[in-house]
Amino acid sequence: MSYTIRAMFPAICLTLILPCSQMTLAADTAPASGAKPEEKAPERAVLPSRSQEDSLALERRIPQIEQQQLQAGDESFLALWKPANVDEPKGAVVIVPGAGESADWPNAVGPLRNKLPDVGWASLSLTLPDAYEDGVFARAAEAPATDDKAAADKDKAKAPDPGASAEADAAAAAAQAAAQVERDKAIAEKIFARIDSAVTFAQQNKAHSVVLLGHGTGAYWAARYMSERPAPAVQKLVMVTAVQTNQQTPTLLQLLPTLKVPTADFVNRELAVPRQQAKDRLDVSKRIKNARFTQVALNAIPGNTAGEQDQLFRRVRGWLESE
Repeated sequence: MSYTIRAMFPAICLTLILPCSQMTLAADTAPASGAKPEEKAPERAVLPSRSQEDSLALERRIPQIEQQQLQAGDESFLALWKPANVDEPKGAVVIVPGAGESADWPNAVGPLRNKLPDVGWASLSLTLPDAYEDGVFARAAEAPATDDKAAADKDKAKAPDPGASAEADAAAAAAQAAAQVERDKAIAEKIFARIDSAVTFAQQNKAHSVVLLGHGTGAYWAARYMSERPAPAVQKLVMVTAVQTNQQTPTLLQLLPTLKVPTADFVNRELAVPRQQAKDRLDVSKRIKNARFTQVALNAIPGNTAGEQDQLFRRVRGWLESE
């Protein structure tokens, strides 16, 4: 073997050994046959709340000139504003929609907010937090699916202990009641803050007289606002097809004796539950000395929704202008 070949032999051997070493290292670090690499669970996107979705839909559909972003504490919310179409406005009507309704709801809310400006009343229709009668303000993301065994174990863990003492049950009930009270306070504060903001906006736009109008469960919150946080600028209260919520206290019947402003209660004769509640409200008003309470019955017009909405508008306008 020549000197040149002997000198190059170690280098040649090294080049042959290195690939083998790398292959061995890769084999040692590779996962065992059949083992699945750990998969990271995908992050679930936070779903927008119903009120956020409704606001986005309104922003796309309603003319920009009618949209107002108002501030309530650290939250902003959409309100729909239409100034009065007269040179000397009579005032402004702040509209509180019912649960699940938007600021342009086709029943009562939208028709009134659009028609009132033509007879001298500016309108400001609010958006409120989600499902506020139940204390839920945002839609939660769906929980991931679980297998049958995990679900069974979860159900078993939730099952009541037959040997639980009466004291423990009473304590749990008291804790639940206390939690409901706290949720109720949080709901009221959020809604009242939005009404406060709306009243302030109306005053800043030269509304010397403000009327608070609530529809459905919104009528409850309008009445409760006037009972617990009466604003001097709000001089009248209108309730349209008022519905008493099942979880909120005080009840609407308890609120009526505390109201200090003229109140109109527009009721639908065809709806059984609201009709009974309306009768109860009328009975309560009769027992209140100097009550400034008026109940107005609305007639159903089968097959003529537009006619029913026009009837409501005319009755509301008539009461506003007669007071």
